[in-house]
Amino acid sequence: MSAAVRPLALTLGEPAGICLDITIGAWLARREANVPPFLFVGDSAALLRRAAVLAQTICVATASPEDAVGIFSDAIPCLKDVSTVSAAPGKIDPMDTPAVIGSIRQAVGLVRSGEARALVTNPIHKKAMQQAGFAFPGHTEFLGALAEEEFGKQAMPVMMLAGPDLRVVPVTVHIPLVDVPAALTTERIVAVGKIAARELKSRFGLERPRLAVAGLNPHAGEEGMLGTEDERVVRPAVEELRRAGIDTTGPLSADTMFHTAARKTYDAALCMYHDQALIPIKTLSFDEGVNVTLGLPFVRTSPDHGTALSIAGTGEARATSLIAALRMADALSRHEAPA
Repeated sequence: MSAAVRPLALTLGEPAGICLDITIGAWLARREANVPPFLFVGDSAALLRRAAVLAQTICVATASPEDAVGIFSDAIPCLKDVSTVSAAPGKIDPMDTPAVIGSIRQAVGLVRSGEARALVTNPIHKKAMQQAGFAFPGHTEFLGALAEEEFGKQAMPVMMLAGPDLRVVPVTVHIPLVDVPAALTTERIVAVGKIAARELKSRFGLERPRLAVAGLNPHAGEEGMLGTEDERVVRPAVEELRRAGIDTTGPLSADTMFHTAARKTYDAALCMYHDQALIPIKTLSFDEGVNVTLGLPFVRTSPDHGTALSIAGTGEARATSLIAALRMADALSRHEAPA
């Protein structure tokens, strides 16, 4: 199938959270927000139950990937033969975890087979998943394993958070802050930087991507007065990236990297730990931020927020970030440069 007639594959996510709410919201906004057609890889009955809770009128239809685009204007296309779920809004049911995992596997399989052209994942509840035996810290790491399993390619998945005014790439992600210095190596910074630069060029269409590398310590270590990691670990990585022909600056003081004028000097910021990256992007683009996984053999995006159990089924959840994720997946999968 050509890109024009292939849907995006949208996963179930945590059914007790707002995933069903925002899926419904994205479909209801399909015309005014120019939402690209997606195939929901999840329980259609759960969508109908949540729509009733939200007092929204929707239509759903079980569909094959081939039929999804044609159905989308009139109904939410839902993949046939998926597991059912039973969680009520705000109340996680551990019995639903296999369906959550299965949805991700099925959606990746659709992308691998060419029946879907990109993957968009609804948020999962990491603690609930791990308590049920899920062996990965989150989506990103699981997708890296699936890339090897389904595509036969080794992958180093890299998280990018992208909004209208900023792109950030955390070098270390879901680890405690106390463990960051030991996990941070010159080799890892270089590897992440090369993947970011490569995909900014191939997927985002930037001919000469510019990377800004944050220091780990306050004021990027103040020449060793506030920690030695920036001179021992970060600066050598910056120099190696430059030798590789990548336009790279740093290590920079993180407290001056994200104001308006500074953001105009680079295309993506490499940050040393989770909050150093996510605080500025969520401050600037909380409702429009998109999580993009780089380093995979397929396009994957996700809303830049969690499951929000406390507002599931209340009507307060906004579909803005999911819509942005769907639109970005659409754009990246249509315009990706050849490998």
